[in-house]
Amino acid sequence: MASMFASSLSTKAKTCFLDQSSFHGLPLASPNRIQSIKSNQNKSMGPITMSATPYDLGSFTFRPIKEAIVSREMTRRYMTDMITYADTDVVVVGAGSAGLSCAYELSKNPNVQVAIIEQSVSPGGGAWLGGQLFSAMVVRKPAHLFLDELNIEYDEQEDYVVIKHAALFTSTIMSKLLARPNVKLFNAVAAEDLIIKEGRVGGVVTNWALVSMNHDTQSCMDPNVMEAKVVVSSCGHDGPMGATGVKRLRSVGLIESVPGMKALDMNTAEDAIVRLTREIVPGMIVTGMEVAEIDGSPRMGPTFGAMMISGQKAAHLALKALGLPNALDGTLTGSNIHPELILAAAAADSVESVDA
Repeated sequence: MASMFASSLSTKAKTCFLDQSSFHGLPLASPNRIQSIKSNQNKSMGPITMSATPYDLGSFTFRPIKEAIVSREMTRRYMTDMITYADTDVVVVGAGSAGLSCAYELSKNPNVQVAIIEQSVSPGGGAWLGGQLFSAMVVRKPAHLFLDELNIEYDEQEDYVVIKHAALFTSTIMSKLLARPNVKLFNAVAAEDLIIKEGRVGGVVTNWALVSMNHDTQSCMDPNVMEAKVVVSSCGHDGPMGATGVKRLRSVGLIESVPGMKALDMNTAEDAIVRLTREIVPGMIVTGMEVAEIDGSPRMGPTFGAMMISGQKAAHLALKALGLPNALDGTLTGSNIHPELILAAAAADSVESVDA
């Protein structure tokens, strides 16, 4: 998946919307939430009983519809989205765990329009499974506070928690995120290039993913464009679709090198990824494992807390760039800021470069 701020936010209201974000260690209030889910020992599920369906399964029939209506409904709505998001506030490139967490945090402000570009048909990146195709997802504390906000159950240990299946995290955050009216996911769409003007990233060049994969088989299949005030690149570690945002920056001379991530060291890697999440060039914020690629920091393996918090931090960096209240410059009030989360964010604000 390829990846990527231009001028200030138009005339949108600067509302304070994150006062109880888990970025500050406080789960968002929920009328149905009694307390954070802890270990299975503290959970008691009542019996699951069958209830009658609201229709007769023995003689079920659908209401009639014309095939053309189905086609028109899909086409009209998608093309309307393409028109709406041709010039948007933030484009998040890559819908893995970091990209989804970033978009989730950003979209809490209803005045910020967020487009998500994902090359795969199925968003989620590597967050559908744990390591080596195992199911469980390990999240080190205090990133579990984000899981509390999402209302995701986990088994709690002293320094970490375990979600019984990684897909529980991915499907939950995706369902909450995509229900918001200021978010649009364009999956099966590739970001083939960047829009760069006077040294500033100002958007992405897009195409259908299947077209991008077949440029060599056809004569000419020109792309489309999506302008954005802020572009967040969350393309993951190197690979066929990984780290393509920073690799493109290198190829056009905006950064000197992409050294690649070092060997695995979980304790060093996760802190480094959050700390070094930043605006790498004007207009482009890098988050998630793509950070490790550009800074030569260690890989972290199958533990996912850094992806979530790095995504949240990238969102607040984008909000700061848009001139909106955020957790990085003291413009959010009424919150008990969680020290483990805010220290990493503040430290990276002054990072200019890292010796790989």
